[in-house]
Amino acid sequence: MFERYTEKARRVIFFARYEASQYGSPYIDTVHALLGLLREDPALIRRFLGETDFASEIRTEIERCITRREPFSTSVEVPLTSDCRKILLLAGEEADRLGHRSVGTEHLLLGMLRAERSLAAQILERRGLKPADIREQLAEAAVAGNVQARQTRSALSRLCAFLAGLKWQKAEDLLPFFAMNARFVDVRGRQWSREEIEKGFVALFAPYAKKNATHVIEQTLADSGDVVVAMVLWKNAILASMERIWIHRMGVVLVREDQDWAIALMQVTPVEPA
Repeated sequence: MFERYTEKARRVIFFARYEASQYGSPYIDTVHALLGLLREDPALIRRFLGETDFASEIRTEIERCITRREPFSTSVEVPLTSDCRKILLLAGEEADRLGHRSVGTEHLLLGMLRAERSLAAQILERRGLKPADIREQLAEAAVAGNVQARQTRSALSRLCAFLAGLKWQKAEDLLPFFAMNARFVDVRGRQWSREEIEKGFVALFAPYAKKNATHVIEQTLADSGDVVVAMVLWKNAILASMERIWIHRMGVVLVREDQDWAIALMQVTPVEPA
């Protein structure tokens, strides 16, 4: 049943069992699932309720509605109520509806709200949570994520064109890849301005133009829609007087400039061979 569940979603179920055992409940009900969700992913609820002390308020409300019994060990098997099983079923439906391969905490929240007659749903509804509103926000976030992914790919394509061009293009063809206020920090820590990069371009990038010099983009990080950071690992980029250092890590910051991506910062760090 839980093969599609993310690690966070699985922990919600674990915490639901824990909550049931602490209240001495002979079954895991929807309120235990809700408390498990609050334990595992409070940021999800805060996203829709705002910065309020909702966790303690919800727990207090739940405790007014249930009977507390003697706690027992979490190793004791506790069955799910029919309403709780319904939440899990509906969570899978919500993931399918949104086109998500995995079932996450957001889908469990939607499943709780759709189990309308359950106590968990009533508690959430009294705080203004509605399935349609949550779906809309999740869909908007997905669209924003797709746009950012496309922007990242565009920036990396620009970077790849520059790196590949080092072996066969002229300096004047590659200079436009740099932003007007670009900086280059060489392997010795010296900073080069955009004007200095232009004057010393051939010397700066000669190690990376060698036939046996190879590179791989080992990591990317999109800070925002307008900034992308990439880490490039170079091999066999030998520098004069530093022959033993044959691996370089090149950090590159790309920014939006004139409807395209430009290199704002490039910093080279030597990596000693293992």
